[in-house]
Amino acid sequence: MELIEKWRHYAKQLGMEIRALCLAYRDPRVSWYAKIFAACVVGYAFSPIDLIPDPIPVLGYLDDLIILPLGVFLALKMIPKEVMVESREKAKRVISEDKPTNWIAAGIIIAIWLLLAALVIIFVVKVIRK
Repeated sequence: MELIEKWRHYAKQLGMEIRALCLAYRDPRVSWYAKIFAACVVGYAFSPIDLIPDPIPVLGYLDDLIILPLGVFLALKMIPKEVMVESREKAKRVISEDKPTNWIAAGIIIAIWLLLAALVIIFVVKVIRK
């Protein structure tokens, strides 16, 4: 039972960090490349579209267990510590509110999926024609 509690705490902490990132990337003290990366991580976290769909056995949860935490870790390394301290405090105050929606990052993720789908279709059509 202790392992389950550790995972719950980890998931809760990750959720808090994502909300803090959502606030931090809007801060003017954050570099442009950190803003873009953090916005993509936040958008991916709140997006209903996963890189690997959850119904795929084992691999479906790979993004939730590895890709998302790795993205959060890298984004946290890019943002100044004082900005993250302030953002974490703000996130704790607004934790009871609804999840923020990042339509730009969601649009980027959808565009990537559509591009990948188009490339697969083009590849399949070329293979079939041969």
